Amino acid sequence: MSKEKLVKHLPASGPLDENGREILLSVKNVDITFGKGDSAVRAVKNANFDIYKGETFSLVGESGSGKTTIGRAVIRVNPCAAGEIQYKGVRISGKTTKTLDREVIRNIQMVFQDPAASLNERATVDYIVSEGLYNFHLYKNKADRVAKVEKMIEEVGLLPEHLTRYPHEFSGGQRQRIGLARAMVMEPELVIADEPISALDVSIRAQVLNLLKKFQKERDVTYLFIAHDLSIVRFISDRIGVIYKGDIVEIAEAEELFDYPLHPYTRSLISAIPIPDPKLEKNKVLFTYDPSIHDYSEDKPQLTDIGHGHYVYGNAKEIEEYKRIRESGEKLKSITILDEAELAAQGKTAEDYLPSGEYILDTPIHDTGSRWYKFASFFLPPVGFIAGWLFKRKNYMRNYKACKRGAVAGLITLGAVVGLFAALLGLAVI
Repeated sequence: MSKEKLVKHLPASGPLDENGREILLSVKNVDITFGKGDSAVRAVKNANFDIYKGETFSLVGESGSGKTTIGRAVIRVNPCAAGEIQYKGVRISGKTTKTLDREVIRNIQMVFQDPAASLNERATVDYIVSEGLYNFHLYKNKADRVAKVEKMIEEVGLLPEHLTRYPHEFSGGQRQRIGLARAMVMEPELVIADEPISALDVSIRAQVLNLLKKFQKERDVTYLFIAHDLSIVRFISDRIGVIYKGDIVEIAEAEELFDYPLHPYTRSLISAIPIPDPKLEKNKVLFTYDPSIHDYSEDKPQLTDIGHGHYVYGNAKEIEEYKRIRESGEKLKSITILDEAELAAQGKTAEDYLPSGEYILDTPIHDTGSRWYKFASFFLPPVGFIAGWLFKRKNYMRNYKACKRGAVAGLITLGAVVGLFAALLGLAVI
């Protein structure tokens, strides 16, 4: 048994990097896969990044890119298929000792995206906020527990009389404050905020963000902030990681990333930030990311440090170009706004510059994998195999798999029936 497996307690502090910053969390070569065989989906691919103590590290990307999957892997809900996650230099992914497990739970808390679904509707606010205190016995007596809960509920902007109520009696913003109080009462060192404001009204979002910054300043809390809105991320983040379909394509400090968005996917995210002026927004030209521009058939890409604390995902040829652009010192322009004269001269409108649907949808809209395909293929296996072949050619992969499974199951059943009939016929002849 290795020495690493015998670790029972977290150290007082984590290792330091070459600049003397304490590394609180390290994600090293992490792969996360769901399903097995033909159904396997590699949701996160070789993810690498560090989070330093006291900072806000944001992970941004479109829906389905793997942001939440990484966050859930940190709290050990999603297992790592490869690689490891370290907290203060100690591996916390995979099997750990019971004492280490409890320390990690105490030190890493999560604020969830849906404030309604993440709270127990049958429990009072008092119990919801106190549950962690009960589990770890983080109070001297009942009076001490009540004092801690009341102090925390006031810090998030609610009142002590709210403690006797139930979650359904609160608005979305108030429920998110309860979720934040539940996490912060444990006095964690790392908080994973999984899109904590996406379900809230715009007027409430700023209040919750200010609460997060307040706790960070007063308690030296570190955040892994998961979001898809880059305008909000710029406000709260020290560093930003951009993820696309499971690959982390760029990591840099917030202002560095906005000044030099080197990876084209990052530029496309920045160009999608709404402009609070209807006329300018109407004439804005979106920068569209087309993955086919990369040729990774021979020269494989990797996340590379190009200097200035800036990491970009690309092959050797792309990295050289990214370095040249960065060293030129010219800030990159991700948003283009055409005036009416330019549009009229080109005989176009701003809508003509919108990306076509092929860049938005990865699979056809009717690729549902309906059980009716499986049902029909079960009774008509030859037809099922032919239909599956046609679906596969058109990239209807869910429909193809449904037809394939139904046809295979139909052939096995047919073979079993024929075998049974032959055996009965043989017995009758004997």
